Amino acid sequence: MSNEQDNGSLAELNQRVDEAAQPAFDSKAFLSRLTRRPGIYQMYNLAGDILYIGKAKNLKNRVSSYFRSTGLTPKTQALVSRIADIQVTVTNSEMEALLLEQNLIKQNRPPYNILLRDDKSYPYIFVSTSQEYPAVRFHRGAKRQKGKYFGPYPSSNAVRDSLAILQKVFRIRQCEDSFFKNRSRPCLQYQIKRCSGPCVGIPDADAYQTDIRHAMMFLEGKNSTIMTELAQQMESASERLDFENAAIYRDQISSLQQVQEQQYVSGQSGNADVIGCAIQSGAVCMHMLFVRGGRVIGSKVYHPKVSLEESEAELLSAFLAQWYLGSGREIPSTVITRIEIEDKDCLEEALTERCGKKVTLAHNVRSEKAGWQRLAQTNAEQNLQSHLASKKNIYNRYLALQEALQLDSIPQRLECFDISHSSGEATVASCVVFDRNGPLKSDYRHFNIEGITAGDDYAAMHQALTRRYTRLKKGEGKLPDILLIDGGKGQVAQAVDVLTELQVTDVLIVGVAKGSDRKAGLETLIMADSGEEVVLRSDSPALHLIQHIRDEAHRFAITGHRARRGKARKTSSLEGIPGVGPKRRKELLRHFGGIQMIEKASVEEIAKVSTISRKIAEDIYASLHPDP
Repeated sequence: MSNEQDNGSLAELNQRVDEAAQPAFDSKAFLSRLTRRPGIYQMYNLAGDILYIGKAKNLKNRVSSYFRSTGLTPKTQALVSRIADIQVTVTNSEMEALLLEQNLIKQNRPPYNILLRDDKSYPYIFVSTSQEYPAVRFHRGAKRQKGKYFGPYPSSNAVRDSLAILQKVFRIRQCEDSFFKNRSRPCLQYQIKRCSGPCVGIPDADAYQTDIRHAMMFLEGKNSTIMTELAQQMESASERLDFENAAIYRDQISSLQQVQEQQYVSGQSGNADVIGCAIQSGAVCMHMLFVRGGRVIGSKVYHPKVSLEESEAELLSAFLAQWYLGSGREIPSTVITRIEIEDKDCLEEALTERCGKKVTLAHNVRSEKAGWQRLAQTNAEQNLQSHLASKKNIYNRYLALQEALQLDSIPQRLECFDISHSSGEATVASCVVFDRNGPLKSDYRHFNIEGITAGDDYAAMHQALTRRYTRLKKGEGKLPDILLIDGGKGQVAQAVDVLTELQVTDVLIVGVAKGSDRKAGLETLIMADSGEEVVLRSDSPALHLIQHIRDEAHRFAITGHRARRGKARKTSSLEGIPGVGPKRRKELLRHFGGIQMIEKASVEEIAKVSTISRKIAEDIYASLHPDP
């Protein structure tokens, strides 16, 4: 055996030893905080190299499948054994995830994406407009033929599904020209109502051209007239009690919307870095998207250490200066942020001088760039939630909490209560639980409050605590080490009364009262056992932990209140959303065909309804998707 072979074998052996020695990836902790939204996931080895890139309609379900105990192929087992880290990028839809997945695979060519590592171009829909009776066809490759091209689409299946829908709705031919010119009678497609029969002149040229024009309007997104017509046909069928045809129209509306869904991960042109910034519970996340040639080719996540006093504009200014001026990184012509940053003009001038070309710091962007910005912001918020729930971060905060409260040992379990209602209506109390791994959602509880004076938060808190700790005294759960109450001395007094009456001991009661201007970082802790008021530093990890569980209790209480209020009113889940009255509810139902399709729609899809603005679309989406 040659020396080169010996060296090669030794290097391979060393690599195997290194991989075997690497610490196992903590999949349980990672999956516990992973979102269920669509997106892509990137798996890295210990050296930071990408092993695999995949897409998912539901990230939590898809990534969980890699870590099940049985049923994995040898290739998947080999992949999982090398995983040291997983990063996710949330998208607005599964289609966006498909496009982003292809972009990243072509850019990074990871070793485990064998089946997807090809150089195929994106597929398009082609309309041969130069003919009297044009055809609509699948196209991939160079655009040499005379006509219009629509796309790109994320996969060939997406194009074929789209063509089937267009054929069904508009009855436009998809046959080859040689087949079309040699027909003497209509083919089977005409018999099954998938073609209008232009090969034998059944529709005149003008009528057929109208169908072609409608189809192209739809593919261009100018389809309000078509959608209105389908909605009217659906309503008419429903009024005639012809529910079978009404369902067909509803499905056609849904399918047509899916075909022309906007994509923000693959565009036509443009180079930009897009920064999303999220701040919560003393933590910060910067999520950067790198766009080159109109396509998102990668992303990066950072968690800088800052104090709560710094504003988002100040954080962005400091981060961008350090990111670009403190290194030799590439500086694109455009840097996009959510808000205008501090010292914008000065930083623009410095970046322009550094790279020798004009650099613009933009924040008030539109169209495709606005889509990139929203995508970056969504991922910043998602990654921040994941960071807050990380095991290492949680453990450090528990240590800080032990020190701040002068406890003998690190607390193992925290519970926090909050109350939510609308002017006393549908009062709901929430109980959220944190353990040493972060939020323990299986132990979360809602309490529907009954038999109290409307708006009496003290009575509501007393009832919720009584019900909770009566069950715990019966052995139906675990007592917490610390009970946190979102409120002041009055709410804390209710907790003391309840636990004293139930003879519950060894539970430390702490009230979390907001500061005078209700600003995060200025909370006062009220110690029930001594009555002492404690104010922690705004950058204290212990305070950040308390803020995290308090915010989670608040979110969970609002979720329960909205659900109870909607059920009590026995109305559509669209009711109660600010700005959505009877007219807009009707337009939404006409456009989507039903509440289920509205719940599946992204913000961008909802905003396509003629009477719905972007802001209202965001409110609708947030109301229908209360959980993060």
